[in-house]
Amino acid sequence: MDEIVHEFLVESYENLDQLDQDLVALESDPSSRALLSSIFRTVHTIKGTSGFLGFGNLEKVSHVGESLLSELRDGERVMDPQVADVLLALVDTLRAILAKVEAGAGDDVDVETMVAQIVAVQEGAAPAEGPASEEPVAVAPAAEDPAPLEPDAVVLPQPEPERAEAHAPVAPAAVEPAPVQAPPEPAAPASTVPAPKHEEIELPGRNAADGSIRVDVDLLDSLVRQVGELVLVRNQFDRIAGAGEDQETKRSAQRLSLIASELQEGVMRTRMQPIEHVWSKMPRIVRDLAKMLGREVRVEMTGGDTELDRSLLEAVKDPLTHLVRNAVDHGIEAPDQRRAVGKVSQGLVSLRAYHSNGQVVVEITDDGAGIDPEKVGRSAVSKGLRSANEIAAMSSSEVLDLLFLPGFSTAAKVTNVSGRGVGMDVVRTNIEAIGGSVDVESSVGKGTTWRMRIPLTLAIMPALTVTCCGSVYAIPQVSLLELVALGGQDTRIEHVGTAPVFRLRGTLLPLVSLAEVLDLAPESAGRVIAVVEADDQRFGVIVDRVLNMEEIVVKGLASRLKQIGMYSGATVLGDGGVALILDLPAIARRVLSTEIAELAKVRRQTTVQAAKATHQVLVVAAGDRRVAIPLSAVTRLERIRTDRIEQVGTREVLQYRGALVPLVRLDRVLGAVGGPTGDELDVVVYTRGGRSIAMAVSEILDIVEDDARLHSDIDDHGLVGSTVLDQRVTELLDVRSAVRAADAGFFDDDPDDPDDPDGLADRAAFDDDLLAGVR
Repeated sequence: MDEIVHEFLVESYENLDQLDQDLVALESDPSSRALLSSIFRTVHTIKGTSGFLGFGNLEKVSHVGESLLSELRDGERVMDPQVADVLLALVDTLRAILAKVEAGAGDDVDVETMVAQIVAVQEGAAPAEGPASEEPVAVAPAAEDPAPLEPDAVVLPQPEPERAEAHAPVAPAAVEPAPVQAPPEPAAPASTVPAPKHEEIELPGRNAADGSIRVDVDLLDSLVRQVGELVLVRNQFDRIAGAGEDQETKRSAQRLSLIASELQEGVMRTRMQPIEHVWSKMPRIVRDLAKMLGREVRVEMTGGDTELDRSLLEAVKDPLTHLVRNAVDHGIEAPDQRRAVGKVSQGLVSLRAYHSNGQVVVEITDDGAGIDPEKVGRSAVSKGLRSANEIAAMSSSEVLDLLFLPGFSTAAKVTNVSGRGVGMDVVRTNIEAIGGSVDVESSVGKGTTWRMRIPLTLAIMPALTVTCCGSVYAIPQVSLLELVALGGQDTRIEHVGTAPVFRLRGTLLPLVSLAEVLDLAPESAGRVIAVVEADDQRFGVIVDRVLNMEEIVVKGLASRLKQIGMYSGATVLGDGGVALILDLPAIARRVLSTEIAELAKVRRQTTVQAAKATHQVLVVAAGDRRVAIPLSAVTRLERIRTDRIEQVGTREVLQYRGALVPLVRLDRVLGAVGGPTGDELDVVVYTRGGRSIAMAVSEILDIVEDDARLHSDIDDHGLVGSTVLDQRVTELLDVRSAVRAADAGFFDDDPDDPDDPDGLADRAAFDDDLLAGVR
């Protein structure tokens, strides 16, 4: 069912339930203006929406009912039993029509009888069918003779000729056709036009409104806070259980962890809303602005069902609005200018949202004139933001990044739309305040894309806890790429000028000492590098020690800590201690502003150039085999106890996040020697389209960059080739084959589809998923 129709049904059912109560209450208090206004608004809303959705019969009967209610509201008619009966019958008719719509039969229902009843009341005549014409038929004979109280007399409304001789006094009344047989004749359409007694209304036992409830936002926020506290207790219990030897305590801790995770996921899902709630206003904004500027612009939106936390939707509303207005004002050319360069006169602004690496990516793209880096550079020099020499040394992407500087604008004059230089810096500030990032890509003459990366939620998130100078800090997992342990005198640490760098797989990685950034007295030289990425800059943060990867509850900061500008929040750890959450974009801007920043930018340019040929892979051990899995096929990494594995027929399954997930052992798929041993098992979870499978491996080794140019065509069962990673031959897993070993129908969304009997469309979609890592 279409989502709009579903929402209409839910709201209409709720309104009709309230309408029943209001009409009964109105009988007791006919002069209540509040009740009359509420009833009128409800019927008016149903009429208007049904017309918009194309439900003509529903609109027709609602309109006639609205006319009667309008007379009551305006004082032209008083509420009496006859009016109440016909209005209650109208409610039942509306409910019956909605049931047909919900069943997929549309509103193709005969509503003429109901319309005639309402019109008859309006014209002051007795309804063709209703209580006034029905009751005398059943009561009059009883008044003349007590005999109708006997069993045979109960069926008087449906008399049979042979029963005319049951009792002599009753026979004359039974054979008179007018009062006795008039009511049954118009009863044929009663299934679509309910009579006031309601015996013949056939309603579903459950409707669309029964599948949803309205919950106060404050209650949801309270639940999230309580779940956050539960997560903290879960973390504390995990620490206690991990330090002890009692196996029963360990099993209880695992059970608590599973329940807390599922509860957390469910509660967080209740706060998620599709981004189309924000997008719905964009077409009007574009239309009004285009008209004011003399442009022709149309809007396309894809991915509107992508969900974000409700609080984040509010945070991105203003930045999104500004970027859309900017696309129309600065991007789309006037119609004559577009025609002069061979474009259609109507410009296009497209909005696209999608999930990527635990974030929501929102792109605002226009097919306008694009942004000229030379013009941006000249404007930056004229405003004193950069020198001419600095501009000359910058790449095009670096110059475009100047658009986010405070006070920067390329507008020729100040208008009520742009030109004051207070736009893009506010966009970046607001997005980074919620842990996101924003960047821009542009091609002169072709168009511009603004890209916002936004976390799914701010309340609870996975993070890596580390120590530095005796204090504990949290690094958001969304920014963490990998961890590198340093040796005693690691020869891979070098210097470019005075800036330390680390030679990681042949590439120089800028290093940042967390102790130096936070101006702390180091107790010892840091021994671990956390490789992170922020603002499209990849660098390494040197810390003393890595503690754990865990779900953390984000708490707000005191004003003094906010002023430092290095932290995005705080969290309470499982041992009761407090850890500050590092604001990596802020650290990158503060520290990577010298020669080390230039190195990071050079590396970023090199990475972009090589992006078409490389992508990240997860390297695992499967028995005696070393295998690489595309990182785009990895949803989560889990460590589970082997006693959680259950058997269904000939297959192994796990209870994972409230569902049964098939388990496949890669060593068996590849025919490897040996396999995982011990009480715990490392699994790689792959999820697609709401379905998941778990791939058991012997060991998770590393995450590395794989260069497709080094691939060989040598393959075997379960493989698609081989490559060299870290100077070792590594086999490339055929993920599709491994997944099918666990669930043969995993990629067959519709196996009976005659247009795709072999699942080729699903194969193409799966290949697109894997290639996303390459792009």
